[in-house]
Amino acid sequence: MKILRLLAVGLVIGVVGYWLLGPGPSARLGAAEPAKIGSATSSTRAALDAPPPPAATPAPTPVPIQTTPTPPAPDAGGAAPAPANAAGALLLPVQGIGAEQLQDTFTDARSEGRVHDAIDILAPNGTPVLAVADGTVEKLFDSVRGGLTVYQFEPSGRYCYYYAHLDRYADGLAEKKTIKRGEVIGYVGSTGNASPDAPHLHFEIHALGPEKQWWKGESINPYPVLKGQQAL
Repeated sequence: MKILRLLAVGLVIGVVGYWLLGPGPSARLGAAEPAKIGSATSSTRAALDAPPPPAATPAPTPVPIQTTPTPPAPDAGGAAPAPANAAGALLLPVQGIGAEQLQDTFTDARSEGRVHDAIDILAPNGTPVLAVADGTVEKLFDSVRGGLTVYQFEPSGRYCYYYAHLDRYADGLAEKKTIKRGEVIGYVGSTGNASPDAPHLHFEIHALGPEKQWWKGESINPYPVLKGQQAL
């Protein structure tokens, strides 16, 4: 029994001594905790101390390329024919009538087996008739077929222009008078053998021979000339 009591006392003394002389409370609570805290703190500090990631560089804005528009190529068909009222071309002889209103009646049949050899330009009675070019009044004549007529020579004497069925002449018009392109020489009518229901100007062009006779000459179709499609 004594031995058991001695063993118990020794055990108690050993426990108390271990308690008093052993590792501190922090060791008893666990030495791993400070390591864990320190490790987490180091990681956080490393994350905070790390330099920020470089900012994304924005894509450059494309600069519009300025180009000079290419001028259109010239028309392969060439220049359009000169209009009938262009400088150097014959003027349309009836005021207010356009080239698109002309009709080609040059080869139309007439009485007694004749060919027209002219074009008729329809217009209201009294519409001014204009000189188609510069020239001279060669003859004023009142004929059965043509009624009141004007024969005009152009300055070179190569061509004669013939105006017929006039209602009346312009004031002051006389033979050998010099007239200018666009000058009023008379007025549309239906004298001669023209129908009063269809007043018009009968217009002819003649290529004169060397004798320069106003009643003679080779007939030229006025239609393409007045349309600007053919030059004299």
